[in-house]
Amino acid sequence: MKKEFFAAIIILFCSINLKAQQWEESIVQEGEFGISAGVAHYFGDLNPDVHLNRPKIALGIFYKRQFGNYVAVRLSGHFAQLGYSDIYNTQNEFEHRRNLSFNTNIWELALQGDFNFFKFVPGNADFRYTPYITFGIGTFSYDPYAYYQGQKIYLRPLGTEGQGSAAYPDRNPYGTMAVCFPLGVGIKYNLNPKMNIAFEVSYRFTTTDYIDDVSKTYVGADKFPVLPNGNPSIAALMQDRSYETGTPIGVEGKQRGYSNQNDSYVFAELMLSFNLTSYRCPSAK
Repeated sequence: MKKEFFAAIIILFCSINLKAQQWEESIVQEGEFGISAGVAHYFGDLNPDVHLNRPKIALGIFYKRQFGNYVAVRLSGHFAQLGYSDIYNTQNEFEHRRNLSFNTNIWELALQGDFNFFKFVPGNADFRYTPYITFGIGTFSYDPYAYYQGQKIYLRPLGTEGQGSAAYPDRNPYGTMAVCFPLGVGIKYNLNPKMNIAFEVSYRFTTTDYIDDVSKTYVGADKFPVLPNGNPSIAALMQDRSYETGTPIGVEGKQRGYSNQNDSYVFAELMLSFNLTSYRCPSAK
């Protein structure tokens, strides 16, 4: 009698377990949509030594289309702030004396591929987390500005490196849009059948060296117009601000930036997503 009782318990347990597995197999993850929040940081002519001391806000939204348990395509939009100043470059005398600074808002739209290292199945305790890599292509807008005597000054129209000047016909004004190439790593964890949480760090290579309005050489104060009262124009004042730290160093032809490398930025974000699922009839076994 005891043998029959234990056999019935085992059969019942196996039946429940089989039905649970079939139910899990019947729920298919079609994709995700979610939000992200974290920090952004700039690297470029004003931060060539890759300091991480001035993070700024980054916010995003995204949608993922899932292709199986390992691959997804993501469309994301981000707003971020970037900025830096030579006042933080205390270890390099030239950079500190240069005394340039900038801020900019970034609006980015990107298409990325996500590739999981492990099988990821929301709602299944055995496959609820995975590290992953992501890479893709995107576009972003930027418009650097700085402050002079408390006034916000947009730098692009000033042509601080002779852009648009007859004296420098090879230096065209830079645009307000550029291309970026995200490359990152992350780890994702399934909280319940409907929600996931992830942490991701993604570096952005870009096609511009003017996120910070700094790239090539000084063109000299005499290349900028003088005001009717004889004072230098705002363009002349903003192209070389070393006069605020001592004797001006902005001699024509002298290095102002590092033109052999484009600017870049990085996002470090916490992401919350909601699963989009569909029902599939479980296979008969």
